[in-house]
Amino acid sequence: MFSALSDSLDKTFRNLRGVGKISEKNITDALREIRIALLEADVEFGVAKDLIARVKEASMGEEVLKSIKPGEQIVKFFQDELTRVLGGDNVPLDLNPPARILMVGLNGAGKTTTSAKLARRLKKEGRRPLLVACDLYRPAAIDQLVTLAGQIDVPVFAPDRGETDLLKVAREAIAYGEEKGATVLIFDTAGRQEIDDKLIEELKRLHAFIKPKETMLVADAATGQQAVSVAKHFDDAVGITGIILTKLDGDARGGAALSMREVTGKPIKYAGEGEKLDQLMEFHPSRMADRILGMGDIVSMVESVADKVNEADAMRSMKRMQEGKFDFNDFLDQMKMIQNLGPLEGLLGLMPGFNKIKKQLPAGALDNSKLKRTEAIVLSMTPMERSRPEIIKGSRRQRIAAGSGASIVQVNQLIKQFGEMRKMMRNPGKMKNMMKQMGGAGGMGDMMKGLGGKFPF
Repeated sequence: MFSALSDSLDKTFRNLRGVGKISEKNITDALREIRIALLEADVEFGVAKDLIARVKEASMGEEVLKSIKPGEQIVKFFQDELTRVLGGDNVPLDLNPPARILMVGLNGAGKTTTSAKLARRLKKEGRRPLLVACDLYRPAAIDQLVTLAGQIDVPVFAPDRGETDLLKVAREAIAYGEEKGATVLIFDTAGRQEIDDKLIEELKRLHAFIKPKETMLVADAATGQQAVSVAKHFDDAVGITGIILTKLDGDARGGAALSMREVTGKPIKYAGEGEKLDQLMEFHPSRMADRILGMGDIVSMVESVADKVNEADAMRSMKRMQEGKFDFNDFLDQMKMIQNLGPLEGLLGLMPGFNKIKKQLPAGALDNSKLKRTEAIVLSMTPMERSRPEIIKGSRRQRIAAGSGASIVQVNQLIKQFGEMRKMMRNPGKMKNMMKQMGGAGGMGDMMKGLGGKFPF
């Protein structure tokens, strides 16, 4: 999401760190570049102006200008200010009973999917959520919520077809929730392409009736400058208590994340980084500031992996590696594990310095379609072939290629490189060196380049 902004800031700060002695002109020039980078990322003008002014005031102190590493201090000032603009600390949901969450926002922001994501997360935390379909204008939205609720095994209250009385739906949903023993009710409301008076009045009535503990504005991070006016409009109407940013995995400039919190004074509580229902993370301002500055977010990376990887399966694979018994069945398990983690680029983007490493990788090294192709080749093998790769000779390779839709060259390449990988695993010294490479951005960069060049996935 913030790759363009991160690249601009990295270049500016690298130049600043390279100056032995900082002058007022150095600082002014650097902050001008940063202001341009912020505006190009769609940060609201007033937010960018105030942020730069505060960093400049802190940076002009005599102790900074005469310090041994003034460039580092200015980076720290900017990091602290960025964290403050994003909200300071993570703010949890108020789930004291009666816990009711009203989801609001423009049409297309992702309210329905985000409602399901939130329900899944709360269920995993031990709560008993109930999804309530309150979009009476689009039957497809109700059907979508029912489908998503089924996928995460969460109850849903769906009104009868043709129902137009929103307060009646809310009243019946609350009674249904009590009957089901739900501890959190999530109301998915209607949206519009443009904010209109009818929508706002409807939301006001619903808000007054259910008295939600949380009114969450679901906002598309790619909305740009319009995001600020949308946030202010909804806040004036129903008093939002927090923001959920969606589509943070996109290529948009992402200035909304830096603007909405500052303009509304309301915290960003969650962020969606993908379409899967498990891709909703708590929003931690300090971690996001580090990501924008190219410092990575190792904590979120570990949390994401721990949440999606079966520890027992991972330990079993590791043991087989150490014993030199790793075969194509284990390889298939590893590929499924990687696929469960979501897009590799998003996960590895949480690593410090990954933006620099990414530029050194071979084209398509993080392409998930290559992983799918490799999986198809392995699935075309018989159980015996997966267990004993050494028996896969000429005619077997031709059958596997035909069954997987791959070329014989691709099959030969995979089997050859898998054999090389098994040899390396049987050599404790080589394995130890590879693990050493993983400690630090440079080492990981070398390892990723090696993997990108060796393996066809």
